Amino acid sequence: MPVTFTFGEMLSARSVIGTTLAELGEEHANLWVITPDIGATLVEFRDRFPDRFLDVGLAEQVSVGIAAGLAYDGNIPVVSGMLPFLSMRALEQVRTDVCYPNLPVKIIGTHGGLVGNGGSTHYAVEDLALMCALTNMTVTSIGDPLMVGEILRQSMTMDGPIYIRLAVGKKDMVLYEPGEHEVRIGKGIVASDGADATIFTHGTTVAQALQAADALAEEGRSVRVVDMFTLKPIDEELIVRCAEETGGRFVVLEDHLAYGGLASRIADVVADRGLGLAAFERLGIPQVYAGFGEDEQLRDKHGYGLTATVDALRRVLGAS
Repeated sequence: MPVTFTFGEMLSARSVIGTTLAELGEEHANLWVITPDIGATLVEFRDRFPDRFLDVGLAEQVSVGIAAGLAYDGNIPVVSGMLPFLSMRALEQVRTDVCYPNLPVKIIGTHGGLVGNGGSTHYAVEDLALMCALTNMTVTSIGDPLMVGEILRQSMTMDGPIYIRLAVGKKDMVLYEPGEHEVRIGKGIVASDGADATIFTHGTTVAQALQAADALAEEGRSVRVVDMFTLKPIDEELIVRCAEETGGRFVVLEDHLAYGGLASRIADVVADRGLGLAAFERLGIPQVYAGFGEDEQLRDKHGYGLTATVDALRRVLGAS
């Protein structure tokens, strides 16, 4: 990854997508990029490879169907757009045209969670539950913009489809020093180590989890933060290790419906592995349509902002 950015700086994930795809287009003569009218950050690829770029207009189903056809012909298609519509409007095409034949289609997009202030129609809050339910689909949710390029590069050699979830992608915090962690699809990242409890998170809420862990450190408590950026396949061994090493005290924080996303995936591992936890709390969007507002305001309103996260950690730390 580039070494020109350091922790805490802001960077556009959309720019990383555009630059990375243009670079990958040089390496892979069969790489195609398709967009449903969300191509402003794909200009570099479009200008270099106009014969391998398609803007189909506001037709997510069409973009996925074309990508499937290109994959059948031996190509590597990337569909880039807004996830509320790629995950729901095009769900049947993703399931039947892409997942059923297990084609190497990459679906990457923005507006994962309560970001962008677009209202409930423009929030992707059910998307991870939907994508995790699909056979053959790999599901990721990226918080650090520098990770986006690495995930795209790794996905080039995958046999099946992958879903890559981002926030708005215009101004994202760099979470990790370059080279600080190994980024590998299917493996979580211990963003900050600790021994008293574990907070699992992904995407936009990783920074908030790190803030919460810092707040508890001031109280003399040691909280491990795990960036579980791959929800499927989930890193079961890391979950087991955290249960053993952090007192069986788990908090799961995510910008997604509280049920159906990462918390549900981890709960399944806990049940299937027979892990005896001391405490388990999930923080996410309740069963409501969230309304308008900035993402931090909406997190506070719906009970999974920074204060609520610190309070949840205090509760699990008090469990015996």
